[in-house]
Amino acid sequence: MRDCYCTVNLDQEEVFRTKIVEKSLCPFYGEDFYCEIPRTFRHLSFYIFDRDVFRRDSIIGKVAIQKEDLQKYHNRDTWFQLQHVDADSEVQGKVHLELRLSEVITDTGVVCHKLATRVLECQGLPIVNGQCDPYATVTLAGPSRSEAKKTKVKKKTNNPHFDEVFYFEVTRPSSYNKKSHFDIEDVDEVDKMEIRVDLWNASNLKFGDEFLGELRLPLKFLRQSSSYEAWYFLQPRDNGNKSLKPDDLGSLRLNVVYTEDHVFSSDYYSPLRDLLLKSADVEPVSASAAHILGEVCREKQEAAIPLVRLFLHYGRIVPFISAIANAEVKRTQDPNTIFRGNSLTSKCIDETMKLAGMHYLQVTLKPIIDEICQVHKPCEIDPVKLKDGENLENNRENLRQYVDRIFTVITKSGVSCPTVMCDIFFSLRESAAKRFQGDPDVRYTAVSSFIFLRFFAPAILSPNLFQLTPHHPDPQTSRTLTLISKTIQTLGSLSKSKSANFKESYMATFYDYFNEQKYADAVKNFLDLISSSGRRDHKSIEQPILLKEGTLKLTVKKVDGNSSCRFMIKRAQGRKRFGMKNFKKRWFRLTNHEFTYQKSKGDHPLCSIPIENILAVERLEEESFKMKNMFQVIQPERRVLYIQANNCVEAKDWIDILTKVSQCNKKRLTVYHPSAYLNGHWLCCKATADNTPGCTPCTGGLPANIQLDIDGDRETERIYSLFNLYMPKLEKMQEACGSKSVYDGPEEEEYSTFIIDDPKETYKTLKLIIEGVGTLEQEHAQYKRDKFKKTKYGSQEHPIGDKSFQTYIRQQSEISAHSI
Repeated sequence: MRDCYCTVNLDQEEVFRTKIVEKSLCPFYGEDFYCEIPRTFRHLSFYIFDRDVFRRDSIIGKVAIQKEDLQKYHNRDTWFQLQHVDADSEVQGKVHLELRLSEVITDTGVVCHKLATRVLECQGLPIVNGQCDPYATVTLAGPSRSEAKKTKVKKKTNNPHFDEVFYFEVTRPSSYNKKSHFDIEDVDEVDKMEIRVDLWNASNLKFGDEFLGELRLPLKFLRQSSSYEAWYFLQPRDNGNKSLKPDDLGSLRLNVVYTEDHVFSSDYYSPLRDLLLKSADVEPVSASAAHILGEVCREKQEAAIPLVRLFLHYGRIVPFISAIANAEVKRTQDPNTIFRGNSLTSKCIDETMKLAGMHYLQVTLKPIIDEICQVHKPCEIDPVKLKDGENLENNRENLRQYVDRIFTVITKSGVSCPTVMCDIFFSLRESAAKRFQGDPDVRYTAVSSFIFLRFFAPAILSPNLFQLTPHHPDPQTSRTLTLISKTIQTLGSLSKSKSANFKESYMATFYDYFNEQKYADAVKNFLDLISSSGRRDHKSIEQPILLKEGTLKLTVKKVDGNSSCRFMIKRAQGRKRFGMKNFKKRWFRLTNHEFTYQKSKGDHPLCSIPIENILAVERLEEESFKMKNMFQVIQPERRVLYIQANNCVEAKDWIDILTKVSQCNKKRLTVYHPSAYLNGHWLCCKATADNTPGCTPCTGGLPANIQLDIDGDRETERIYSLFNLYMPKLEKMQEACGSKSVYDGPEEEEYSTFIIDDPKETYKTLKLIIEGVGTLEQEHAQYKRDKFKKTKYGSQEHPIGDKSFQTYIRQQSEISAHSI
């Protein structure tokens, strides 16, 4: 049996790690990880590790998916065979080379060939065991000789600048007969020679230097051009070892969703965006562009996500959801089934609650969920599943206390409910009450079906999916949360016969604890508060909202031209140079009130920075401390926190959230220094005065709302992509409108899946959608043609060895040939 965990990596950089599943050969993780990808990458890789208490954890195997293959597996559960991990195949990064083949005439008049190889720089080399001290070896190899040369070692950087030139004699005069040298002028033999560049990490370990990647170039390609300069992707080394059968290591089940959109400037999207945003005003709403998107998409969810984000960005979410909810209520015949299906309305409200209500969940549920995950009180109430030594009554009491506490914090949290959610609930309540005037409870069930059934209950059941816990809970905790979720869901449903809701007799027995009127009254009071239009302003809430927390490395510096750096870290007092020892691991917490750090989680804060004192949050260039993934938090009086995140994704997350939460500060800086002030000058602009204004404009333009960082153009581009993908369905819907307009008989089966209340209005909208999508499609095609003409293969953006670009070139060539 093994204690296994899985990591998610962009190339070699780990960006996420699952929990450890102990003593299992078939571990189930059930964990979701979402991130914006902040840099280019070649492979999305997953490594399975076996934890070892006494030694370094051992790698069992990996799954590596090339970037260009991600679309093959998009949103599909797939089993991947684990592959063996070989140090020679774990490569990433690119190298910039210049090669020059020259003819030299000797004193005797004989022509010789000399090769000059210039190793300029590398980018994106992997960090091995926390450090990268790279150097390159350059080898000229042929059938009868091998000559190698080596660059200097560049310390603490994975983007080394070498700029070193090495000279090799490729051919010699035939009179030169030293056996150890290449002694021939035959051009055919030159064609068999190659130049090889190997990148290495200089290691102090006894196992020797680590291989980072190689490049092999045959000399024959220089025959057409005497000089050649290009960027190349590093490649794995072929060491001749035969790989074992993939079955030997097992397999890994993944569901990868990868989207990549090219977003134009805002004016390109005006026609389609305006058509979407006026959806709430279209009569009937089923003839609107947004509703039509929900009709043609295979899953309502894929339509709901970009629609909700777009409408939230432009402040139109409440009228849009009110319109589609009102239309759905009118189609509902039984008040007991209101909003119970997977309609566009329910999916849009789900997505809105998930976006706008994330911090509300953090404030309400996180403290108790954390306690349940840490304390592990036995709460099993099924007599069949009781463990030895457990007492059924004690377990019931433990579970009852948990349910009581969670129920209380939920029903007393009405004032914290986000305004946008309350406005939507008010609209649902009014529509339901108007439609089913004879049912006094429908105004409550319309709201509880979302806030309890689709918001609080799922968050309790799967807290990791709502960012309440970092990982999927262990089996015992998961069982406890399931029992709590079932009870809370039933308490919130306000149904007449609640015990009948449970299939299990032990749940019905347990629910007797809560069969009191005070629970129903508390639910109704809570629902009244969150669905009333005259709520208290959410800004009056004094409870700080936890936005992010985690471990980072930091050092704190006050720029002072008269003395060396003064640090808040005791060990660094009076040091004149920065080093790794100056950076200490600390636990950071960010709320909407302050940014703090402490020695360990739960300790008293060592430092607290009010949000209004954050003047800028920007990346820090690697050259400052020879460390990656660094950023700086700039405060008044030239105080700066220099912070290192664990990876590029985490660094981006912290920069984004800190920037958002401080965006409205009146004293925010407009310029900053991208490097540190060390040894009497700024490394970026070389200015010697410590109070020199920044030399680079601050990044900005992020919305001030800390809950929502949405790019409206990007969401419109996503909607365009969906319309384009489902164009055949749009055309089929046009046919259905025509059929309905001229024929009142039984509906054809292929058209019955569409909701079409007004064929004429729907047809008009469809025509506008198809025209808008067609225009954008032409713009994309033109952009690709222009890019194809301008892009150089071998440039820094598209190094030689870029398979995705090779595929793109092949596709464009086929299109060009076809058009000709």
